[in-house]
Amino acid sequence: MSASSASSSLLLLSLCLALLSHFAAASPRPRDLRFSAEDIAAVEAALPLRHRRSSGTTFFEVDRPLRPPKGSSGPCSTLLLSHSFAFTLTKPPVTAAYSPPECLLEAGAVSLAVLEWRAECRGVQYDRIFGVWLGGAELLRGSTAEPRPGGVAWSVSKDVTRYAPLLAAGNATLAVYLGNLIDDTYNGVYHANLTLHLYFRRAARSSSPQPAAAADAIVPVSRSLPLNDGLWFVVQNSTDVQSARLAVPPNAYRAVLEVYVSSHYADEFWYMNTPEQNGPFREVTVLLDGDVVGAVWPFPVIYTGGINPLIWRPITSIGSFNMPTYDIELTPFLGKLLDGEHHELGFKVTNALNSWYVDANLHLWLDGKSSKTTGGLVAYDAPKLAGSIVSHSADGIDGEYEATASRNITATGWVSSSRGNVTTTFTQRLSFANTNVVSSHGSAQAINQTTDALTSVSGGGAQAQQQVHQSFPLYIFLGGDGSGTSSQRLMRRVEIGFEEARSGAVTSTLRNRQAAAAEVTLRDDAVVGASWRMHQTYAYGASDGGCYLRNVSSVGYDVLFDHRDASCAGARGR
Repeated sequence: MSASSASSSLLLLSLCLALLSHFAAASPRPRDLRFSAEDIAAVEAALPLRHRRSSGTTFFEVDRPLRPPKGSSGPCSTLLLSHSFAFTLTKPPVTAAYSPPECLLEAGAVSLAVLEWRAECRGVQYDRIFGVWLGGAELLRGSTAEPRPGGVAWSVSKDVTRYAPLLAAGNATLAVYLGNLIDDTYNGVYHANLTLHLYFRRAARSSSPQPAAAADAIVPVSRSLPLNDGLWFVVQNSTDVQSARLAVPPNAYRAVLEVYVSSHYADEFWYMNTPEQNGPFREVTVLLDGDVVGAVWPFPVIYTGGINPLIWRPITSIGSFNMPTYDIELTPFLGKLLDGEHHELGFKVTNALNSWYVDANLHLWLDGKSSKTTGGLVAYDAPKLAGSIVSHSADGIDGEYEATASRNITATGWVSSSRGNVTTTFTQRLSFANTNVVSSHGSAQAINQTTDALTSVSGGGAQAQQQVHQSFPLYIFLGGDGSGTSSQRLMRRVEIGFEEARSGAVTSTLRNRQAAAAEVTLRDDAVVGASWRMHQTYAYGASDGGCYLRNVSSVGYDVLFDHRDASCAGARGR
């Protein structure tokens, strides 16, 4: 992504003029996956008059609305930060002093905490990545929308209830980094407001199953201020290990590491890489004193300027405004962490090219009835990553590239506390398959990829037990027709999904799918037309009564229909 580097233009290659001839001459695969400012201006000028309006456009990421539990009071809303991000690249994050809102000190238990980011931008600008940290712990990571000439606005609402101990703690520093570049071409300034909305529990809890309680303490695993960048670690290649030393409180009885990860620059489109670019497989490994204790196989977030920015207007790509995080259960390893010493917690990215932004939050549950807990590792098995990549190409350009990978990690450990002697087992079963077909002398590329991840936690008490099954299907086609003639069409198709099934104290399912396409028509090397469409279905259901269905479709900037159902009557029988 072009978020935080003055050299971003090296990646953001022109897609329109003379694109098809560039494919065969420069690369065995299409790498022109972003529009330049000139390209965007040409496309906007070729749109019908009704789309070339001067007023702003609202972009949105489809997600379920956040509603407090029944019986909650609120919201109590506090503006945390208001700032205009102009030339902020290589400059320190914007900071503000944070103290718990008065209502939090007075009202007691939080039933829901929502962090809301609202922003707008007018002019010319690329999408940029931004991050929000409180006391060094990351709360939100997302990309900005790419603005239109008439301006663009968008908002993000994230459930941050799990960060309750940070929100209630004493004085802390809120830090926001958005690496924006202003020059003669790119003049868009991002104006953003960050607000915290709190809801409080005033009714007695029901007897129905409740989600796991928030941790008692959160230890950030990130870089420390002051610095001229985000607080994330920057992993630059496949041998680079970024780490931090930390110690845990002596009375911890459970530990969960929440990992934030995003890909940029040469690895922004890692899933399209052929063998000479280290292939299409990427894995973020979590290392404890050098040993692999967990792995993240990331969802392929496509930023709002990626592949073809038209596709993500006005419905943005899954996870683009609110990137997913990934939990690694470290409870089996608490015996090592409870020795009173500092330990090295690190991150490495398999096959990485420059660069990946990674940091994490260590969520800790503490024994309020004991000053010290003890533990030990019973069993641990983390065989080396298994994988292969096979190339079938007669000329080094056209061909088929197949990549597979699999990983199994299992750890069992015990912790003795006032809760008794509890044994916890953490298991990961991960698989990956990618097929990349390059054809038409390098001018067309088709990607089929599936990531499948099964993570389970057993033992550890009823609230800790859970199983999470995630699947990330991805299909991308890039091509065109009419090469060598005065009239050409440049085509892009993307089908992507985020599917998840959770079981535990609360059982839930999510099926989030997008299917989109865009075409740009050239005549005599000039853009004369563009069209794009998007269809997205979102279906969520949970055993605690939570439910949300949404079916939305757009053509160009027009939303054709947007059907929503929070009662989920339409889901019966599915």
